[in-house]
Amino acid sequence: MSTAAASNLSPAFPERAAWGTASKLRAWQAAALSIYLEQAPEDFLAVATPGAGKTTYALRVATELLGRGEITAVTIVAPTEHLKTQWADAAGRVGIHIDPRFSNSSARHSHEYDGVALTYAQVASRPSLHRTRTQGERTLVILDEIHHGGDNLSWGDAIREAFEPAVRRLALTGTPFRSDTSPIPFVTYEPDRDGIRRSSADYTYGYAEALRDGVVRPVLFMAYGGGMRWRTKAGDEIAARLGEPLTKDAMAHAWRTALDPKGEWIPAVLAAADKRLTEVRRGVPDAGALVIASNQTAARAYAKILEGITGKKPTVVLSDDAGASARIEEFSASDDRWMVAVRMVSEGVDVPRLCVGVYATSTSTPLFFAQAVGRFVRARKRGETASVFLPSVPVILEHAARLEDERDHALDRPRTEDPEASMWSEEDALLAAANRTLKTADLDAPGFEALQSDAEFDHVLFDAKQFGLNAQVGSEDEQEYLGLPGLLEPDQVAMLLHERQAAQNTRRPKKAEEPVAAHRALAAQRKELNKLVSAYARKTGAPHAVVHTDLRRACGGPALDEASSDQVTARIEKIRAWFVGRR
Repeated sequence: MSTAAASNLSPAFPERAAWGTASKLRAWQAAALSIYLEQAPEDFLAVATPGAGKTTYALRVATELLGRGEITAVTIVAPTEHLKTQWADAAGRVGIHIDPRFSNSSARHSHEYDGVALTYAQVASRPSLHRTRTQGERTLVILDEIHHGGDNLSWGDAIREAFEPAVRRLALTGTPFRSDTSPIPFVTYEPDRDGIRRSSADYTYGYAEALRDGVVRPVLFMAYGGGMRWRTKAGDEIAARLGEPLTKDAMAHAWRTALDPKGEWIPAVLAAADKRLTEVRRGVPDAGALVIASNQTAARAYAKILEGITGKKPTVVLSDDAGASARIEEFSASDDRWMVAVRMVSEGVDVPRLCVGVYATSTSTPLFFAQAVGRFVRARKRGETASVFLPSVPVILEHAARLEDERDHALDRPRTEDPEASMWSEEDALLAAANRTLKTADLDAPGFEALQSDAEFDHVLFDAKQFGLNAQVGSEDEQEYLGLPGLLEPDQVAMLLHERQAAQNTRRPKKAEEPVAAHRALAAQRKELNKLVSAYARKTGAPHAVVHTDLRRACGGPALDEASSDQVTARIEKIRAWFVGRR
């Protein structure tokens, strides 16, 4: 921000004036603020990756506008009750006094406040009340995680009704995409070259930029597969391996089996994550960890398993209420190791010391995944890393590999026979289909029973590249990946991963000498080839099927499920040559 802009702060607000001149903004915040002050827009959409500092940016805008007398009140709208308090606390630190306890029933707040904090649900329940409030003052409305404004048509209509009279509206989001086509209020949509209307941000600051600037942490995704066995509602017992090619229904049921706390997969993954947390704490002494569970029953069971591993009860957060907010704040201020939660801690909640996560939920949308990962990426100092443990489920691994992608919300769908096809691209259409299958797989149907599960360390995913393929749980290979230092720059992470992969490769011949059943050896080869094809498809943008076809054309032989061990080996060698540019 320029000195001239800072000098326009009104002396009637000494706290704000002092903060406005003394506070140092990050480069992206200063750039976005400069654009905002120059344009003085009625509506402004700032898209910044989770952990980048959207709250600081928005409050700086509010401080400037209050100081100049352009607004006289601030209304903040957030997704959850906890975030209302979090916003009010942050605003208080810069001299803006926000009432987070404003209720629709009382419809009043003390004159000592500059404004109120609301939830989207609160606004939707009485939009006329909030319209009257907005009309009564020259109001800036800050819409945090604005994509929630499109949760359903009635919410969108209510938010428009309530805040249309505002003199300024500042919309914020870290994930400007949705899995539906409900329009987001006060967001501009512009047609792309295919005529699809997409959201248009006034300022964008993505994960890749934030990582380069040291604003967020690099993320290591630790993927775990393993053997799963379950009984269907028809009474059939089915066995499959998570991490190997499966039908969509089988993948959904194997995923659910893995997440069952009565099996061995969850305890093994939680134990591995706790080992990783111990290593991270050598460089980050107060580092904390979070398990994101699908439901309250699972969350309680996971907490018991963690208590058995660590000897201490973890913090458990099951709902969005005052008690939950207090528990989150207490955990944030402590140096306790673990917290277990359901959905509410996946979005917006600021616990900067969270460095390790376990994605133990069946929720598979890209929006939820990005928000969940966002809880671990906020950097406090350079060198901090994040580690997130995942099930080896294709749709989740694809989200992880595309962490740096920037996507917009689209209102129109491409012309397709599938009415639920994705709004973004052919690749996203495949993800949408996978998400839809998981949602409709009738996972909660009576009769389904998870019988047995075990965990197998699958690989580490970093910067869309895979490391540690085929290492075993408890093996030297797995321990080396879990033991990576917690303080590393992104280039150091990449270097160490390559070194560990090279060391693992030198040990492979010794393992190959051990007798292995032919069918298991061939299954391992096919698994390795599928992973290489997946990585090459991401690198080139070609569909997986096209890569497999090109390999068959180059090497000869039948389809993969009929190929011999020698034929699969030839294809593995060929695609590895493609990675380094040899055709």
